[in-house]
Amino acid sequence: MTAFTSILDRILQHADQHPESVAFDLPGGETRSYRDFIGTVRRIAARLVADGVAAGDRVAMQVGKSPEAIALYLATQQIGAVFLPLNTAYTGAEVDYFLNDAAPTVLVCAPERADDYRSSTAGLVVETLGVDGDGSLVADALPELADVRAVAPDDPAAILYTSGTTGRSKGAVLTHGNLSSNCDALRELWRYSPTDRLIHALPIFHVHGLFVAANLSLTTGARMHFLPRFDVDAVLDLLPDSTVLMGVPTFYTRLLADDRFDRDRTAGMRLFVSGSAPLLASDHRAFSERTGQAILERYGMTETGMNTSNPYDGPRKPGTVGFPLPGVELRIADSATGETVPDGDTGIIEVRGPNVFAGYWQMPEKTASEFRPDGFFITGDVARLDDDGYVCIVGREKDMVISGGLNVYPIEIEELLDAHPTVLETAVIGVPHPDLGEAVVAVVVPAAGQTPDEAKLLDSLRDRLARFKQPRAVRTVDALPRNVMGKVQKAQLRAQFAELFRPAD
Repeated sequence: MTAFTSILDRILQHADQHPESVAFDLPGGETRSYRDFIGTVRRIAARLVADGVAAGDRVAMQVGKSPEAIALYLATQQIGAVFLPLNTAYTGAEVDYFLNDAAPTVLVCAPERADDYRSSTAGLVVETLGVDGDGSLVADALPELADVRAVAPDDPAAILYTSGTTGRSKGAVLTHGNLSSNCDALRELWRYSPTDRLIHALPIFHVHGLFVAANLSLTTGARMHFLPRFDVDAVLDLLPDSTVLMGVPTFYTRLLADDRFDRDRTAGMRLFVSGSAPLLASDHRAFSERTGQAILERYGMTETGMNTSNPYDGPRKPGTVGFPLPGVELRIADSATGETVPDGDTGIIEVRGPNVFAGYWQMPEKTASEFRPDGFFITGDVARLDDDGYVCIVGREKDMVISGGLNVYPIEIEELLDAHPTVLETAVIGVPHPDLGEAVVAVVVPAAGQTPDEAKLLDSLRDRLARFKQPRAVRTVDALPRNVMGKVQKAQLRAQFAELFRPAD
């Protein structure tokens, strides 16, 4: 039986063999070698132990992006604790919920927020870490802690809270086996090597930026251009010296809007990855025309890491997320019965494999309800398989509109409206209707210099969609509300237009 190798173990192996190789290229020209980076990991591990953190304890982090923040994640692994990354946009009240629920031993926050948390969280050790690598977490020159606590694949490594749009946020418990298996599968599938240079412009409190981008780069011994955030000018400058960019659709929309983004500038790039939200088919086509390359779309979620990917070799189809990763089983099932639907029919994605989380933190009943008896996790994402077996995601089950008792999948309408010359992008939602239960409403963003006309847009759908699928209203907005990962927040739109069909008093 092959011995288990954790994320940290693999990084330590490379650091031992190639200590002077560069892990981080930072803005301004500063670099961090693997030797220096592991030294930081070990000093932070010593600080956490001094703060009373033991194996199984939670360590929460709400800080800006820095190599030291990545080191904190790995230091938590080193001592067998559980990492809890929190969105930097969360308010104090929101963070209080996570602290009460997960009961961490230590919270590491930005220096400017420390006083607020110290005054409201009795018994919690509060450390600080700034974006420049300053703060109490690293202020004292503690001796490096060399000991690494052995972990098993089933041991918890991290808790990531879901967005909580349909109830209170749930903490998804990810194990060391989840993280390692997913990283190993992606390394093989995407042909990652120590010669790669990744442009890392994603946040690090999320699966994409931390458990895909950072894990994959550091465990391979590659190097990262580590940007604090996505910036078009910075990315354009780095493209000639890079091989991989991982991003969300907004990254590519903004790059395509700049004339400097062309075939010459991207000639050395071998892989562009997009995820966390659907990429517009028009952007996919424009990208290929501009660069001669095809964006690779993949599909994952907080509870599972990555589930599928378009192939590295072979066609990368717009509007699809490819095939299951090696070791991951995927089926399209009937939501009510759990029975697999015929190929081409629409159903719920269910997955089983070493990437699937252990369960929701302290919510055994909720965990049990999300799994089938045979161990498949019910994702809540609606999809179908195309003729070639590619997974085509239709949307979230909760975003499906039930109008007059009939199911309406928003993406079918969104794709047609997105293709209209006056429309940049669309979000289709359901809102309360006195007769239909829910009415279909299209919220559109105008294309540059255009003013969409409701009557003309509806007329363009008349012969292309069944009547029950056609929007009952079209509303124009300057921009669709999105979260930090680029996902359209349809719950906000449903709230905004909830009164649209309410009868007048």
